[in-house]
Amino acid sequence: EAVGLYNLGQTCCLNSLLQVFFMNIRFTGILRRITVPSSAAQKRSNVPYQMLLLLEKMQCGKCKAVCPRDLAYCLSEHRVKLFVQYDAAQLFLTLWNLLKKQIRKPELVEELSDLYTICIQEHLACQKCSFEIKSNSTMLTLPLPVLDANSHRLSTLEDCLQYFFLPEELTGQNMCFCQQCGRKTTFLQSMRLVHLPQTLTLHLKRFCFERSSHTHKLGHFLQFPQELDFREVLTEDQCQADDSEKATWQYELFAVVAHSGSTGFGHYCAYIRSLTECKWYCFNDSEVCQVSWDDVKCTYGRSSLNWRETAYLLFYMKKHPQ
Repeated sequence: EAVGLYNLGQTCCLNSLLQVFFMNIRFTGILRRITVPSSAAQKRSNVPYQMLLLLEKMQCGKCKAVCPRDLAYCLSEHRVKLFVQYDAAQLFLTLWNLLKKQIRKPELVEELSDLYTICIQEHLACQKCSFEIKSNSTMLTLPLPVLDANSHRLSTLEDCLQYFFLPEELTGQNMCFCQQCGRKTTFLQSMRLVHLPQTLTLHLKRFCFERSSHTHKLGHFLQFPQELDFREVLTEDQCQADDSEKATWQYELFAVVAHSGSTGFGHYCAYIRSLTECKWYCFNDSEVCQVSWDDVKCTYGRSSLNWRETAYLLFYMKKHPQ
């Protein structure tokens, strides 16, 4: 049965992300094959090992919830402070980097990277001549704006993806130096998708930073689908992949990390679809209950109720992995 995690004091963000990791059977398959540290001190400070102990405690116990205290103190040794509010997108990157750093087997590090890493090609083209610059980079999440350049609200996930990959003209202070022209010129900057992982993480940038350094939450309605096919969302110009790669770009929604409240005071929970039962569950710290797709859709958001639950991180799984 699904097991909850007790809140130690503002650890709802950590608890939600841990549940998303643990419900991913491909991730736990990697975790179960790690090298166990030899000394007691190494065990206390090893994040993958402490995550494995917590997973086994959740699976072997008969309690409705378990306490993640040992893992929390392990994370505090790596400058992950306890009893403070976290941004789920940032904490996800921190946890993943600690896992990658502390897993000793190179083949498992490669599997972890394959499971989560997105590959993007940045393309810069001078608008005065034929000079081009191409560079590949990797990322763990696609940070998707929920507003366009004119601050208009984007209302679907597909709109957010299309806007993210929309070419941008670099003019004025943003002009780049062209080696062929010998001076700064206007460039066209575009992002092209090269590779998508088995588990795709999308970050809906609902926290808006203003010039006054004030942060507010964008809680407007934004719909996301249960099934997502990137071949239908992006154009040929926005992809840099062969047909065999694109054939695997069909996804099913696996999990939603949702935020309720304001930027100053909020709460996280996770909606996760069991890969074995194909049922949706809500993981709200120590409370776990089965929910419907209609319950998950409540995280689409509503403009008049910014403090209500809104989806913040979306996790999609490949339907037909290679």
